[in-house]
Amino acid sequence: MVKDSRMNSSPFLSLRGISKSFRAVKANDQVDLDVYRGEVHALLGENGAGKSTLMKVLYGFYHADFGEVRLDAKTVHIRSPHDARRLRIGMVFQDFVQVPALTVAENIALFLPDLPAVLDKLDILKRIGEISRRYSLAVDPRATVRQLSVGERQKVEILKLLLADAQILILDEPTRSLALHEIEGLFQVFANLRRDGYAVVFITHKLKEVLTCADRITVMRRGKVTGTLAGLEATESRLVSLMFGEDVREPSRIERAQVPDGGQPILELRGVHTPGEGGAVGLKDIHLAVLPGEIVGVAGVSGNGQRELGDVVLGLERCSKGKKYIRGQEATHWSVAHARADGIAFIPEDPLGMAAFPWLTVQENMAMADTRRYSRKKGFSMDWAAVCTDLNQSLQRLGFTLPSLFVPLATLSGGNVQRMILAREMAHNPKLIIAFYPTRGLDVRSALAARELLIASRDGGAGVLLVSEDLGELFAMSDRLVVVFRGRIVKACPPQETNPNEVGHLMTGSGE
Repeated sequence: MVKDSRMNSSPFLSLRGISKSFRAVKANDQVDLDVYRGEVHALLGENGAGKSTLMKVLYGFYHADFGEVRLDAKTVHIRSPHDARRLRIGMVFQDFVQVPALTVAENIALFLPDLPAVLDKLDILKRIGEISRRYSLAVDPRATVRQLSVGERQKVEILKLLLADAQILILDEPTRSLALHEIEGLFQVFANLRRDGYAVVFITHKLKEVLTCADRITVMRRGKVTGTLAGLEATESRLVSLMFGEDVREPSRIERAQVPDGGQPILELRGVHTPGEGGAVGLKDIHLAVLPGEIVGVAGVSGNGQRELGDVVLGLERCSKGKKYIRGQEATHWSVAHARADGIAFIPEDPLGMAAFPWLTVQENMAMADTRRYSRKKGFSMDWAAVCTDLNQSLQRLGFTLPSLFVPLATLSGGNVQRMILAREMAHNPKLIIAFYPTRGLDVRSALAARELLIASRDGGAGVLLVSEDLGELFAMSDRLVVVFRGRIVKACPPQETNPNEVGHLMTGSGE
């Protein structure tokens, strides 16, 4: 980490009095923030605290209602991402903006402000090579983006910013889809950027990562800054106190259930293959069972078949070979409606895109998940009181709060959308839970509540298929662990018989 003496100079970037509201939700409330050259600055806070909104205001994605942005002590006006890039501010979003069919070099070239009418490919390759070597961003510039791992695709995003001459780099949840060794590699990239005077701002919910690599840490709560600490002075307890105003401790290990031998699986896949159409990874000879009272953890880097696995169970993806059984019944050709009616809960990897109606209210999204439960008078009316009661009871069990049940879901933060989907899916005690990254985007307290509810469901006899890229979460919660790579299960064992380093390398193919 840099020494505090670097902070004696004037801030490179200053935000003053930034306020931003979405209807009745105040996302940023008079926020002040300073960022210096040659520092890694972490932005930390619970879900809905306003971190991503603040950075999107800085990048011109949103317009502040009030406030001022100063760059090198001069007031600047940022009305669009184009203005931000002109001022040498770049942002890597959680969802990468890339063209999968194009090469790395072509994706980078499309982002450059000085892109010529005729592309000089050799010059682009040379520039990519120089920057890659200097900042530990090794990636094959001739490879198509669809061939890359998530970690490599993230490197492409950083390369785009560096070749476009950005001096302030903003990364939103940059480690959420990375294996352990890829996270270590990203932090080395941060160190190299710091060395050359770049300012790096990264948003994360992971306290240990903040304490590992941040020079300074700004904590937000309910749209306001509650404090800024030097990395050398910060502790986990101080950060949690600033985030929540109370101490929240996350258990490093959860007591495992004693799963009875010889029981009938709630879910069983026997030799399942899927077609792998449209660029998707096809599953190959998947043998997998989930017993009542068991959590089976699935580790894998995004794009290696986890989504297809969940889609097969739910009925969204057809089996080209093999069979599927649910509670002893052959369910290979069950529809999604049949699977849901049989007590399967589904928490998808993209809640807003795959499990919600963004412009309906939170209350309406709850009702749409099971309209038969809440319809009255042969479908001509809805029991909205029952909808609200069920949702509020589920939120209370999880210890979650939402700004309102009557605002469009799309106006909520990503973490609050995840809270709503978790509460909806767990409201009626499902027998089988397919959970994709259930704590992704959640703050420490909310993640702990979600994990405790999955554990309680398991202990109540439900089966849980838990897909996550957070190895700490998988090792803490799983009774059995499987690793998938390119559509195959490459390892299956109790978590105590392996370790995160081995699993991380298997997830990325480097352990084969």
